[in-house]
Amino acid sequence: MDLDVFVTAHRAEWDRLEQLLGRGRRLTGAEADELVALYQRASTHLSLIQSSTPDAVLTGRLTQLVARARATVTGTRRAGWRDAARFFTSAFPAAVYLSRRWWIPTAVLSTLLGVLIGWWVAMNPEVQASIAAPEELRAMTEPGGGYEAYYSSHPAASFAAQVWTNNAQAAAVCLVAGAFLGLPVLWILFLNMANLGVGLGLMASAGRLDVFLGLILPHGLLELTAVFVAAGTGLRLGWTVIDPGPRTRRAALAEQGRAALGMAVGLAAVLFVSGLIEGFVTPSGLPTWARIAIGVAAEAVFLAYVYVLGGRAARAGEVGDVEAADRTASLPTAA
Repeated sequence: MDLDVFVTAHRAEWDRLEQLLGRGRRLTGAEADELVALYQRASTHLSLIQSSTPDAVLTGRLTQLVARARATVTGTRRAGWRDAARFFTSAFPAAVYLSRRWWIPTAVLSTLLGVLIGWWVAMNPEVQASIAAPEELRAMTEPGGGYEAYYSSHPAASFAAQVWTNNAQAAAVCLVAGAFLGLPVLWILFLNMANLGVGLGLMASAGRLDVFLGLILPHGLLELTAVFVAAGTGLRLGWTVIDPGPRTRRAALAEQGRAALGMAVGLAAVLFVSGLIEGFVTPSGLPTWARIAIGVAAEAVFLAYVYVLGGRAARAGEVGDVEAADRTASLPTAA
């Protein structure tokens, strides 16, 4: 596309749109119809320029013009309870549901890795010796030792807040790091599974695997699921950089990036629940079966939330992105 010819052909329309937007009085019916038509054309022009011959100055002018026109045509609105309700009942569960082909394999492979590391540590005394001295290992694995004391070393409320903050930060890093082809996400996953595997292996070698699982499972099921969802979403974002599909790379990354940011908010809420369980249920005096049952119930509720609400919303066309009226106008792209 010849940019100079394109600008010459459409400059008068852009100037007229700017003139209509700059008026201090109410528009007549005919002027309002003209403004809507010019806004739609300018949106199409902006999309064409961005996808074919991007020019920073012209793109900047049209972006500002289209944004002003959109605000005039659709009216400004503020986020409210309706937006929050839509997010938690539709957008967030749909986004998790649609990314299940990424986070479910991530969960399965990561869990297998953690189990393998645990088996390797448990079966090899020399590996245990490389982790810590024998007396330090005993201090970690004995009754009331490091692994058990960890969950009761601080008041429940402050411990829950600390756990939630740390896990929410880890999930956010997984989501953001996906833009770097997903490589940092794989490293974060490995570190998490290595830490889990070492704990499994050391407690199993001490004959106290049941105690360790009783401490991990109540909160760990939901917590690890949230981490796997974040990691899977990050990997999906990284793959979008490599293969954006039928959309332009910019449009694909914008859509996946907005969904990932929304996912960070939703997962923070999920991790808040797991933090409460870790702070108040895991160190409680409840029987082990009761604590594990609470963890299983929380996990079941989350999966039902994703597959029932999320699946229904996804089949209705929800993709976890912002509402159509708030997205940048773009042209369809042929595969």
